[in-house]
Amino acid sequence: MNAPVSIEVLKQHLIDPEICIRCNTCEETCPIDAIQHDDTNYVVMPDVCNGCMACVPPCPTGAIDNWRTVLKADAWSVDEQYTWDVLPEQGTMALPATAGPATGAMTGGSDGDGEAQGIEVDTVRGAVVPPWSAARPYVNLYTHRNPTKATVVGNYRLTDEGTESDIHHIVLDFGSLPFPVLEGQSIGILPPGSAADGRAHHARQYSIASPRDGERPGYNNVSLTVKRVTQDYRGNAASGVCSNYLCDLKKGDVVNVIGPFGSTFLMPNHPDSHLLMICTGTGSAPMRAMTEYRRRRRLKGATGKLMLFFGARTKAELPYFGPLTNLPKDFIDTNLAFSRTPGERKRYVQDAMRERAVDVAQLLRDDGTYIYVCGLKGMEDGVLQSLKDIADQHGLEWNALWQRLKREGRLHLETY
Repeated sequence: MNAPVSIEVLKQHLIDPEICIRCNTCEETCPIDAIQHDDTNYVVMPDVCNGCMACVPPCPTGAIDNWRTVLKADAWSVDEQYTWDVLPEQGTMALPATAGPATGAMTGGSDGDGEAQGIEVDTVRGAVVPPWSAARPYVNLYTHRNPTKATVVGNYRLTDEGTESDIHHIVLDFGSLPFPVLEGQSIGILPPGSAADGRAHHARQYSIASPRDGERPGYNNVSLTVKRVTQDYRGNAASGVCSNYLCDLKKGDVVNVIGPFGSTFLMPNHPDSHLLMICTGTGSAPMRAMTEYRRRRRLKGATGKLMLFFGARTKAELPYFGPLTNLPKDFIDTNLAFSRTPGERKRYVQDAMRERAVDVAQLLRDDGTYIYVCGLKGMEDGVLQSLKDIADQHGLEWNALWQRLKREGRLHLETY
């Protein structure tokens, strides 16, 4: 009599190449280096991934959250994944007729009711759920294979002409095409042309800088805050493919757009909620969107407090400086920090936060406070350390508070 055949079943973790915008967030986040990429795709190594789910919440598009149940022996290799333009469908596993119970349970992924298995709370530093009152977002309505088009109706330089930092405010109009967005979401822009390998350029992601009802109320348009990239991360001269394309657009030009993306970095809808916003440079885009939406709602009973910490190298390089400083002081508490002002000491957003520690602590004590952090990756540690120091100094146990903020969708981090 034949003995039962021992088999192993794997819930294989895959990345959807149609939705992925190649932002590298997943590879940076993975704690065991199970994700790698080439010039075509980001892929997950089936023999390394342990299904910890640490990469899933930070992904801006949801491309990372895909799973296929396969026999472990039949798992798609990394080389196969590099050739994909679309994900394979879930097939039917052909189990041996004499197979007994599988010796290996499906690993990683989520169970039948969608709850992540194996994830540790501390692998994710911000909330993985939206505020309880946030509006329901639409995501991935348009993909690389099915983009939509928008017309440029405005392109304005925000920073002084004499500064190195060339930041533009770009308004895109979708006409009668549906493109619903919420504050905190982002879109992908498909620049024209192709990369060195002859393939079309991948999309680049940009946060939306306008509120849900448009840059102008009642219009089907969105605005972006885009910095022209002229150097790589090593400081060598380099021309950013998409940023230069966008900054050079003229009124009437048409661009290909995918998205929208984002289902957690959303503002609360209840009008008495407080917003503590911390950003640098173009990380101001979602803060501008939230602030403007709340300003438009102010006459309709929105009473929550707004407190903003905004950093740049100099005043001349801070986007939206003029409009921001003209907002009523009883509407938003604005704190600016400049790190390269001649003759003055370097001052960063975390320094400004510590200077206002009493007021920040008061917001931290309030269950109606929602915290948003957006900007360069390097600011994240400093901001979290400042929040910890302020909490500890004012009788708040930070580690417990941090877990609550994440669990309740009240601490959102979007750094790049």
